[in-house]
This record gives sequence, C-alpha cells and structure tokens, in this order.
Amino acid sequence: MNKQKEEFRNNEAVLDIQDKPPFKHWLVLSIQHLFTMFGATVLVPILIGINPSIALFSSGVGTLIYILCTKAKIPAYLGSSFAFIATMQMLMKHYGYPAVGQGAISAGLVYVIVALIISQFGSDWVDKILPPVVVGPIIIVIGLSLATTAANDAMLNNSKYDLKYFAVAIFTLVITIIFNMFLKGFSSMIPVLLGIVSGYILAALVGIVDFTSVMQAKWLSLPAFDVMGVNYSFKWYPAAIITMAPIAFVTMTEHMGHVMVLNKLTKRNFFKNPGLHRTLLGDGLSSVFAGFVGGPPTTSYGENIGVLAMTKVHSVWVLGGAALFAIVFSFVGKISALIQSIPSPVIGGISFLLFGMIASNGLRILVDNKVNFELKRNLIITSVVLVVGIGGTYLKLGNFQLTSIALATLFGIVLNLILPSKAASEN
Repeated sequence: MNKQKEEFRNNEAVLDIQDKPPFKHWLVLSIQHLFTMFGATVLVPILIGINPSIALFSSGVGTLIYILCTKAKIPAYLGSSFAFIATMQMLMKHYGYPAVGQGAISAGLVYVIVALIISQFGSDWVDKILPPVVVGPIIIVIGLSLATTAANDAMLNNSKYDLKYFAVAIFTLVITIIFNMFLKGFSSMIPVLLGIVSGYILAALVGIVDFTSVMQAKWLSLPAFDVMGVNYSFKWYPAAIITMAPIAFVTMTEHMGHVMVLNKLTKRNFFKNPGLHRTLLGDGLSSVFAGFVGGPPTTSYGENIGVLAMTKVHSVWVLGGAALFAIVFSFVGKISALIQSIPSPVIGGISFLLFGMIASNGLRILVDNKVNFELKRNLIITSVVLVVGIGGTYLKLGNFQLTSIALATLFGIVLNLILPSKAASEN
C-alpha cells in the first residue's frame, strides 16, 4: 500500500482494474464518476415522468450487479438508457409505469437469453464480424454521435442560444483541460470533478443555477419505489413486451461498442475474459432489477468511459464506489437535489472533452492496427459507417426504432462480410 501511495503522489503509475486506491482518494475518484453520470441518469426518468431518485438507486444497484456478474474484471458504470425513451413515453401515456417496468424487464431478459446462448456456443464470431476496420469507425461514431447533445447542453437555454450558457461551457472545458494537463499527483486524476466544481461555481456567480429544489428538498427522502406486483395488481402488457424487447438487440450493439472501447483502454479482451456472455448478463439483470423497482432500463455509460480514458484510473473499486454513492444519494434529498442542480452548460463543457475522448480511441484502433485505406474495401466500410452513424440516420417501424449507431454497426458488419478483400481493379 505504501508503494501505491508513493505512485499516487508521483503520478508514475495508473490504477489498474484490480488496484484499490487509498480510502480518501477512493472517495473523490468515485464522486467524480457519480457527477459524470448523474445528469444523464436522472434526465431519462424526468423525460418519461418517473422518480429520478429511483433511477439513481437502480443505476447504483445495477452497476454492482454488473460488477458481480463480470467477476469485477470490467470497469463500467450503468445508467439510464436513452434508447427506450420514445417507447417508454408512449407506454407511460397509455398504460402508466407498470407497462414501462414490464418492458424494462423483458428487454433485460433478452440480454439474459442471448448471454446464455453465447455461454454455450462461444463468442469467436465477434472477432470475425467486428474486425478493426469496423470497430474503429463504430467507436468514432459512438463518440461523435453525442456531439450534438454536448453542443445543445453548452449553448441552449429553453431551445434558444444563450451567450452566458456558452461562456460557462467554454470555461468548464478550458479549466478541465488545464487541470488535466498541468496538475500533478492525485489532483491530475480528478480533472473532471474539479472542472465540474469550477464550472458550477461560475454558473452560480452568473445566475444560472436554480437553488430552489435544493432548499426545498428534505435531508432524508425515501424514493417511491413502484415495485411490480406490490404497488399494482399484476396485469400483462403485451404492447410493452412487443415494443421494448426488440430494442434490446439495438442497445446490444452499443453495449459491445463500449466493451470494445474498454478493451482498448485497458489493453485486455473482455470478450474472452470474463466473456461477452457475462457482460451481457450483467447488463440484462441490471435492467430486470430496474424494472422491478420502478426505474428505466440501464446501459453502460460512454461518459464514464471518457473519464477512464482521461484519467487512466481503471480501478473497478472506483466504479463500485460510485455505485454505492448513487444508492446512498438516492435517499439523501439535499445532496441529490444539489447534484441535479448542476446546469446543462457545465455538463456540456465537460462532454465536449469526454465524448471526444471516446471518438479518439476509435481513431487509435485504426492507427494501431494499421488499417490500410489504400484498399477500397476498407475505405467503403469506414465511409458508410461514419456517415450513417454521425449523420443521425435511423430506421423507424411503428414504435420500434433502429438508432443511427445500431444502423451504422449493421452496415459495417454486412459490408465486412460481403465485400471481397480486394476490388477487381486492385487484383
């Protein structure tokens, strides 16, 4: 432990997956991840009309379930999934939360079933259908497809451009970069947290932080859990199952994309160890749990992967600590309200960097694997994936929607399988 503390002070080593940081550092590193995921995790329930504290609780428990299922070998945080928003809004309007909960459970069970199949037949197919020429552009798309979200958070106040918002966002971005580049020792590992705090202070000074909810919130507040079968008399909602279960196949592609990014960051192959079946099982059981307690389905978060990329602190203990904080804070009304009061331009400024980090790792995959763009095949695959994914292309059939990332992944996989290794003119 003394050696580890010395490494912390000199910033000579990165915390690996199983490394446990000193307690005081552990708390701060975990809170950094909590702040990073908080905005998106509570935004989803707000948009569909359910209790944000329940979403915070279910994300914390879901992350611990994921860590358990993956044998504590993968540093990832699971938060509320955006992919189901449109469908959940429709279900809430017509049937209420029981239908949403049933849909979340059915989507999670799809993950569980696929995980069981993979555990029996293996995942060698992943390397064949997802080579570097497909994986690299998909990861770039995952990062850049979020660029509009970051920009809107940074500039828009009630859908209108706000110079004050933009100034706060740019300040948050710049100060975070400065912290990341010039701080030494332990401070260099928490640039995101320091950036959020600095941005929040400036936002408060210029008057764009609303403290009303913080003042009104109680110190201790029990989330109104909508436990299936307890608060409601049980009833089947076929519409929920039919509309939400298929979306699980879409979010699986994003799930695998995040695992690929983590593979690159940690220099491991999580598809092999602990295995894709375990990552899918953890994600699926997390959504099943969320559906039972009244939360939205969960998924791994790119924002937290961005923090891992920036800080190079890959300790699963840190992510587990963030999960515990999320659970505790879901019962502490004042703290939950304080974090929820972080204005969107602060989150937007941080997101410029975090989402860019994800995209940059996709570029690194192409460079490190020396993908030859002299070959028309590679040029075509990359071009189609990037434009379809970043352009926001999507396929909608009724209430079922194939997102741009999922559609780009599908195009990449199909083109990789059908295109010859060389064009006729290259032979």
